[in-house]
Amino acid sequence: MKQKTNTSRRDFLKVAVTVPVGLAVATPLIRAQAAESEPAKTELPPLPFRQLGKDGPHVSMVALGGMMSALSPQYLDIAWSLGMRYFDTADCYLNRKSETFVAQWLAKHPERRKEIFLVSKDHPRKGPEQLLEMIDKRLAACGTPYLDLFFIHGIGTNDYGQESLEWPKSDRLRKVAEKLKESGKVKRVGFACHDARLSEYLNAAAEGGFVDVIMLAYTPFYKRGEAFDKALDACHKAGIGLVAMKTMRNSGDLPKRMPEFDKLGLTLHQALLHAVWSDSRISSICSMIENVGQMETNTAAARSYKGPLKMGHLDLLKEAVMAHRRTLCPGCPACAEMAARTDVAFHDIARFVTYYEQDGNQEARAMYQALSPSLRDHSSIDLAGLRDRCAFKIDYPAIMRRAEHYFA
Repeated sequence: MKQKTNTSRRDFLKVAVTVPVGLAVATPLIRAQAAESEPAKTELPPLPFRQLGKDGPHVSMVALGGMMSALSPQYLDIAWSLGMRYFDTADCYLNRKSETFVAQWLAKHPERRKEIFLVSKDHPRKGPEQLLEMIDKRLAACGTPYLDLFFIHGIGTNDYGQESLEWPKSDRLRKVAEKLKESGKVKRVGFACHDARLSEYLNAAAEGGFVDVIMLAYTPFYKRGEAFDKALDACHKAGIGLVAMKTMRNSGDLPKRMPEFDKLGLTLHQALLHAVWSDSRISSICSMIENVGQMETNTAAARSYKGPLKMGHLDLLKEAVMAHRRTLCPGCPACAEMAARTDVAFHDIARFVTYYEQDGNQEARAMYQALSPSLRDHSSIDLAGLRDRCAFKIDYPAIMRRAEHYFA
């Protein structure tokens, strides 16, 4: 199978994605200057904002992820020029270089710090209290005296143990969050989660009532009234801000256009973004935007959003996604039920394969090998049966074979 290679910082400036007629808000000047490896001189107004939670700030509808190989201070300049004001990074991204690019950019433009929403994350595997030790390292790495939001990175039972299911409603995390905010080093505290037991973490946060923001694996194709929908509702009613991620992970093989969406002036990629924003509970979408063309397409989609897509369009989008190759279940009851019954990290392994195949991410090998043998041993579960029950028909037997081929 042909693998996608990492995008170099030189190459990302040369890649372009066609912006649909009527949505081409990105200027030719930006493209021309980008091709010359110079930051754009023309700045567009900030992207449209949404409020992040009941009492939270207003943030850009698109957030720039910090995991793509094209990231650099220059790339952040281009994002700024296109109106992006929400930047997401983490302790581990790009072999720990992601935060340093943010620091270099802020050193060049210190006046911009107060105008952006900056997020970083860390892995308190010894317990929530470890965040109190970690925050100073994150601030130093990002070159800032405070973070707008500090996340527990990728909370899930495989990394943090079964007890982590209780953290979002526990006094332990609540007291840590209070201390972080009282210190002035952090304005908001939350967690990022793409675990198969996501709904349980969401419900715990809603019950606890102190988590400010959750970044979660999200699909617009969930069934209304089922566990995930109810968990989102509970968080929204509790005033928790919700940021979508992994929304485009099953769109890599989609055609760029469909006549039904041409009529709306949208590519399929942009239509998927509009489908996510159609859920008013979602404040922003955090995306790993790999090149300037994708950045233009994403920001154009945000500027063009006027209201929810019709159900007929959502159904068409789901049919298109289901007709093409998928490697990551964005969350369904069958996968959640299996995750609660087994220690096998089938969902995480599928995520690592996705990173490797779609992004050319060589770190996926280390992620896989960091799993204990018991978490990789799938002989005890019926993967074919899980594939057939999965709402997105993720081919777990094939994915496990590919993981062993790539990483073992």
